[in-house]
Amino acid sequence: MDDPVERLKDGFHKFKTEVYDKKPELFEPLKAGQAPKYVVFACSDSRVCPSVTLGLQPGEAFTVRNIAAMVPAYDKTKYTGIGSAIEYAVCALKVEVLVVIGHSCCGGIRALLSLQDGAPDNFHFVENWVKIGFPAKIKVKKDHASVPFDDQCSILEKEAVNLSLENLKTYPFVKEGLANGTLKLVGGHYNFVSGEFHPWH
Repeated sequence: MDDPVERLKDGFHKFKTEVYDKKPELFEPLKAGQAPKYVVFACSDSRVCPSVTLGLQPGEAFTVRNIAAMVPAYDKTKYTGIGSAIEYAVCALKVEVLVVIGHSCCGGIRALLSLQDGAPDNFHFVENWVKIGFPAKIKVKKDHASVPFDDQCSILEKEAVNLSLENLKTYPFVKEGLANGTLKLVGGHYNFVSGEFHPWH
């Protein structure tokens, strides 16, 4: 098995010689600071890499990744890691577009759909986190009760994005930006099985 540290060193060397050293016009301005246009909320899944799949260059997107790309509703005492990222991106960096991207075969979404009341808590952190998407789960279970589980998962991948977009509207600074036209919300779904990306707003 390859040494994991050497793999990282080799990867950086390739990036340094083939990208960083050859594109000073891209990296030089970043030394003075960042001015990204987008905030991208994406899943932590290793098969999902928004910068690669969307062709975003360094400095273009402020990226927030977590299980199932969840964005919780505004709360000053809970989920402050997400809240601080949104606050900094909107209030300090003055981003223009907030993008939430779900994806195919999402384990977090599958975990959410599989949750049973009173069942043993095998993955405490994961299960507690994905419960943010419970309203989307309720909607899918109600509207698509006769659909097979795997198909419900696919539908929920998109409904969870819509819920996160609605939750973003509960942040005062996001609400203000939407009202005055300085912010836009965009949802998206990346299917890495079929190689498709579908955005909506």
